[in-house]
Amino acid sequence: MYLERIGFLRPPAIVWLMVLAVAIVGCPSKTIRYPAEHERLLRIDQAVESLRSAYQRKNQSEFHALLLPMEQLDELKRQVEMDFTAFSAISLEFKIERVVLEKDDINVLLHWQGTWKRDATDMGVRQRGLARLQWVGTQSILLRGAQGDVPFGMKTKQLLAEPPSSQTLPR
Repeated sequence: MYLERIGFLRPPAIVWLMVLAVAIVGCPSKTIRYPAEHERLLRIDQAVESLRSAYQRKNQSEFHALLLPMEQLDELKRQVEMDFTAFSAISLEFKIERVVLEKDDINVLLHWQGTWKRDATDMGVRQRGLARLQWVGTQSILLRGAQGDVPFGMKTKQLLAEPPSSQTLPR
């Protein structure tokens, strides 16, 4: 009570103005040093998200539009088409770990996890992994390769993981 009477609990307006001035000066907005590279990184992020979204929504034409027309990607296209026919629902998450830019070449290292379900009652197959997606371009970003444990081709991975049908061998 004594402190209230002498004005210690009600700081003067000048103190509030000083606090406000320090807060405004101390919190400047961050300026982007390299706007061209920043825009390119945003396009890369959008391309990765578009690839994930097209695969998850099972949109074959949108998925193929993000691929560079190369023969080495034909196998990837075939694997994706098999996934689209084998699974009724695909849920996939990407987390970009690193982006490496070397002129027009772009390497995106990402962690992924997902669930592939054959039908609504299926518990689904849960998988996760680490992949390297190789992109190319500056304005238009297109996938030119994929390495590592990629999320595409889960149908084939399932077939390879299943034990062969048990046959009774003669003794």
